Amino acid sequence: MIKRNQLAALTPADFVSILFLLFLIVLDIIFFQRVPYAGYLIAINLILIVSIFFLAQRTDKTPTQLNIAIHRWYYYPFILFVFKEIYLMIHPIHSVDYDAILIAIDRWMFGVDPSVWISQFANPVLTEILQIAYFSYYLLFIILGIELYKRYGFEEFDRGAFLIVYGFYLSYVGYFLLPAVGPRFTLHDFYAINTELPGLWLTPYIREIINAGESISFSMPNAIQYVQRDVFPSGHTQLTLIIVYLSHHYRIRSRWVITVIALLLIISTVYLRYHYVIDLIGGFIFFLLTLWSGHRIQAGWIELQQRWRSESKIA
Repeated sequence: MIKRNQLAALTPADFVSILFLLFLIVLDIIFFQRVPYAGYLIAINLILIVSIFFLAQRTDKTPTQLNIAIHRWYYYPFILFVFKEIYLMIHPIHSVDYDAILIAIDRWMFGVDPSVWISQFANPVLTEILQIAYFSYYLLFIILGIELYKRYGFEEFDRGAFLIVYGFYLSYVGYFLLPAVGPRFTLHDFYAINTELPGLWLTPYIREIINAGESISFSMPNAIQYVQRDVFPSGHTQLTLIIVYLSHHYRIRSRWVITVIALLLIISTVYLRYHYVIDLIGGFIFFLLTLWSGHRIQAGWIELQQRWRSESKIA
């Protein structure tokens, strides 16, 4: 039986992480016959839940700098792990791709396919800049986190980390609801992108790294069958906007650099053929949803923590 003082040790990000793992466990149970390795995934998720409780308890009882750092920075690899876990789940659970609907919405709004239209402005220098900007998405979280941690301590770090972690989970739910593969597969030739949209030096290597993260490569036949369904909403847009919001809210030193990179990054999602424009709009809506609901969830959890701690002292 979990005691209140054990729950009180959880950060808001711990709390939503446990809830999301429980959500995945329920899906694995319901679709046990469809999801490959469902039994292993359930066992791993239970171990992760226990590990989160253990980290929280250890940090609460022995708040050394090392314990606090491990407890706070586990979020980054954890989010990446969950991203790969849902890769095994989305297509078996929801096997229909909704690219046709997303394409139709873009054409209704613009009268063209934006990723095709924007190709007229392509040149190697621009492609190189935007491919680097797109990849910088994975570094912006670290830049923001380090500065928050150094300047404000772990309490404000927790507030920012919660919005980011919670935002990721909301985007993952979107992938389950509306799986799609993106215009690089539906409107363009995935295998011809290095020829049709060449960069200068780093572009092909960055593309291979990104493809590997989505469990595909240019040497793989029928990559569309294996690529991660992570198009709607655009997590790159949603989470980048959260980073920009937090960087200005806390007035971190690199906020304007982050803002410029963020603008290039969002443009790159369409230019580089990863997303439809409706995905970006979806990402913006999910960004607003993250802020609106996230602040309330976080405030409610902190209030519960304080109440439980007070009751524990009285007892």
